[in-house]
Amino acid sequence: MSNLDYKKATFLLSVAQLTQLPPDEGFEVAFIGRSNAGKSSVLNRLTQNLKLARVSKTPGRTQHINVFVLDAQRRLMDLPGYGYAKVPPKVKAHWQKTLDTYLQVRECLQGLVLVMDIRHPLSPLDQHLLTWATACNLRVHILLNKADKLSSLATKKSFSEVSQFIENISHLVSCQTFSASKNTGLVELKNRLDMWFID
Repeated sequence: MSNLDYKKATFLLSVAQLTQLPPDEGFEVAFIGRSNAGKSSVLNRLTQNLKLARVSKTPGRTQHINVFVLDAQRRLMDLPGYGYAKVPPKVKAHWQKTLDTYLQVRECLQGLVLVMDIRHPLSPLDQHLLTWATACNLRVHILLNKADKLSSLATKKSFSEVSQFIENISHLVSCQTFSASKNTGLVELKNRLDMWFID
């Protein structure tokens, strides 16, 4: 059973610049992924609050860092989705610079939860993010979301392929299957977050 009550998560603020973030202290875990990977749905399932993170039918809607507070020392960070073609180039460039800086300098960041669509994992952008995060010596936990969209055999195949890929990257990267709609993998995710938040 999880030691932390993720249902207590509340929205704190949404920022466009890193200077607007809360003080760099305590513990943060950031959620990131391609714009159509279901990141908002994962956050809402984790917190059992369907209204916490906005779920949009238009990918790429999250254009700021959204900060959710668990308690005085622990925060969940919803980072901008990436890889959506209709986002203007200037906006993409701003996001990239902001994310790069955040990953590199945010000392209270304990790890990244990288949400991927299990049907289309390890896109070039996903691989770039993994390379960058491990270069920063940052822990990454991959959520292969939308597992309910695949058969059991296809799910195992995708998980196996991703697991083999990350073995060659870093011991700091882990992986699991997940389904926000079916509540599959939630206990494993909470246990991973507990480890990061209490470490």
